[in-house]
Formats: sequence, C-alpha cells, structure tokens
Amino acid sequence: MSRGFNRRGILFVISAPSGAGKTTLVEALRQNPNLFYSVSCTTRAPRSGEINGEHYQFFSDADFHAKLEAGDFLEHAEVHGDFYGTLREPVLTNLNDGVDVLLDIDTQGAATIRNCDDSIIRQALTDVFIMPPDLDELRRRLRKRGTETEEQIKRRLETATREMELWRDYRYTIISGSVEEDLQKFLQIMAAESYLSRRLIFAGAIGSNQ
Repeated sequence: MSRGFNRRGILFVISAPSGAGKTTLVEALRQNPNLFYSVSCTTRAPRSGEINGEHYQFFSDADFHAKLEAGDFLEHAEVHGDFYGTLREPVLTNLNDGVDVLLDIDTQGAATIRNCDDSIIRQALTDVFIMPPDLDELRRRLRKRGTETEEQIKRRLETATREMELWRDYRYTIISGSVEEDLQKFLQIMAAESYLSRRLIFAGAIGSNQ
C-alpha cells in the first residue's frame, strides 16, 4: 500500500542590507516557475526602468493607507520616508494551494511576519538573511551601482550596520559571495525545507494491499 502526502507552501522571506546582492539573487529566484514572488507595494516614486506590477506595485499615499486601514497588508513599514507593504491575500492563497512564496522585505517587515497572528503564516515561514562579507565590501558594491550620492551611501551604510546586527533572528544566514554561490546556497535551503517532516500533511492511504 502506498501512502499519499501533500503540504502547504513555504513562505521564504529574504532580507539583506542595501547593496548586499539581494536584488540580483531575487531576480534569479523569480525564474523558478514553482515559486510565487510577492511583489511589494510602495508609495515611493518609480525609478527609471521600473514597471508597475513587476518591480513594485506603486500606490499613492491615500490608496496605501486605505488598504492599511482595511487590514489588507500582511506587513508594512516606513523606510526613508516611504511606505512599503505586502498584500496578505495572494500570499495566503498560494500557501494554501501548496505553492511556495518568496518575499523580499526588510528586517522590520520580517520581524512583523515572525509575530504574525496567523498560524498558517508562522508555520510556513522560513527566513533567510543575506550577510555581506563586511562593510568595506558593501560600500564598494554601493559605489559600483552608481545610483546614489556619497551622502545616500553613508545613510545606507548606517542602516546596514543596524540591520546586520539582526542576523541571529533569522533561521538561515548566507554569507554573500558571488551571485552563483548565493543562488546555490538559497536553493539548498529551499530543498531542505521542503523535506521537513513537520511540513507534510498525510492525505491518507492510496491503493490497496497486494
């Protein structure tokens, strides 16, 4: 007699200081057809080349706060004067359908999800922190991007220092190397989490005794 199992989806939360390589890693992970990427909402203005619904869902302040008051966000945070948030409904729908979900959020948002009052979210959660080798390397990566002034880089490094102190709050920490190395490490985490016994739901016996 064979036995059938299924499981709910896993909620993969990934956080990292700005410039640590998270964006590139997430872009690679989004190519996985079996992984639903939750596009964050924000009130900040789109940057050059950003597409609404692909990079972010861009909301006005009024629309964002209307959804906030309605309880539509799983988590939300204010960062550098702009608001960011994750819509609850698509995350829960995919998890209940057995689809793994990827969230790209900051340390504040990750902490909110850890303390979520929804047991499905808490049980599904697997959080991963991408740790840059050191601040000098992070500074080099930020300057290489060429998208920020020295003052903005200084502010991001100050924020990064605070965020890097929170790595112990995460179930996994990846010390960032090359894009390929980071991707392989994350895929190994995904594979290991999918085999955890506690994630399986026994669906009953299939077939009959021979």
